[in-house]
Amino acid sequence: MDRDCPGIVGTTPDYPGFTPQAPRIFKSFAQQLNTPQSEDCLYLNVWTRPIDARKPVLLFIHGGRFTLGGAHSPYYDAQTLADKQDVVVVTFNYRLNIFGFSGAPGFPQNVGLLDQRMAVEWVHRNIAAFGGDPNRITIFGQSAGGSSVDYYSYAWTEKPLVNGLISHSGTALSFEPNSADLSASYFFHVSETLDCGDSKTETEKAVKCIRQKPVQDILKAVAKVPPADSPTLPQPVFHPTVDGITVFDDYSARSAAGRFIHTPYLFTMTDRESGYYRINAFTANISRPATVWNNFNLAAFTCSTGQAAADRVSHGVPTWHSHYFGDWPSQRLYPTSGAYHGSDLPLLFGTFEEVTGLPPGVNQRRFSMYMMSAWVAFAADPHEGLSRLGWPGYKPGAKTLVGLAYHNGATAKLLDPAEFQRECGSLNGTYPGKGAF
Repeated sequence: MDRDCPGIVGTTPDYPGFTPQAPRIFKSFAQQLNTPQSEDCLYLNVWTRPIDARKPVLLFIHGGRFTLGGAHSPYYDAQTLADKQDVVVVTFNYRLNIFGFSGAPGFPQNVGLLDQRMAVEWVHRNIAAFGGDPNRITIFGQSAGGSSVDYYSYAWTEKPLVNGLISHSGTALSFEPNSADLSASYFFHVSETLDCGDSKTETEKAVKCIRQKPVQDILKAVAKVPPADSPTLPQPVFHPTVDGITVFDDYSARSAAGRFIHTPYLFTMTDRESGYYRINAFTANISRPATVWNNFNLAAFTCSTGQAAADRVSHGVPTWHSHYFGDWPSQRLYPTSGAYHGSDLPLLFGTFEEVTGLPPGVNQRRFSMYMMSAWVAFAADPHEGLSRLGWPGYKPGAKTLVGLAYHNGATAKLLDPAEFQRECGSLNGTYPGKGAF
């Protein structure tokens, strides 16, 4: 696959203190690679090795704030993962921005999420031909992709077709979806910019008119929609909308009540998610104090992820929670970037050298193999695979948080989640970290 779905492509900022490898990493992660974009974009990649036995399947949902990105990225090249481990890996595109989340009233909402379901269905039907086991599919995703995995668990409680879930740096509790009215206002802002009518125009006529416009004209009109209010970063406007089918308006209540697929779940996040988002803030000419970034990390990631995991545990779902600490010199964006948002993925996919252009350290390479083996152990047996690696099931009040690459170690260390969640009470149960997605 050599094309992405249409989305916003920015420029690489001249961030103060950028390391020599930072622009290369940033371009790869933010998908600013001049990859061709096309509306004919719903393709997927399959990585596998010839083998007789049916192998577990890892199906990846990329992030990008639901507005950019794609499966055609060196970040997500799964060749090494498939070669080194006994697993089939699939990555795929889904519609983004106004094309995937138009908000047009009276039309199906969140078709980007429906694309994700379609990819799961395709894999379930066809993966046996690639050596995969259709009864052992684990979906995993990062950022908006991590939230998508969790959204999936609420929307497809009937015939889920998957038997394992992994969310990196994002859950359904992590950010607030649009209301239908708000999304409609964004849609009509674009339609008016394109001379296709305003909110008084019949939606069908506006949609028909927009569909006749060139893709780049539509994206330029999208760029003129003011971003949503946020205490941290400008927030994209074309993202999931509450429709009561694929996206709901009461995730905290649904999570507490256990209204999700009771399928084994691995939640994970990085130690300094904001290390990446500070660059986005700089690009938008925004400066935030440390206290704001701390609250951002808590709301969008630490507390929302911890609560999602705790709710799974309270309903008897086999649940694990890990926290990634790796701060490898070759992956640093600037001297204090730490374990920033997305920095764990090159270790999992084994793409750290391709992404950075630098040779890895000894422990970095060893940890990459450890992380791969853990994810594949979960995919092979979501109920017991991680237990056999010495990972305890998550318990909020016990030393069960798995610290990955702690102090740049090659494996993991068990930690007390309370050490990281002690400030969560100050949020009063309101977790959405606006600006994160």
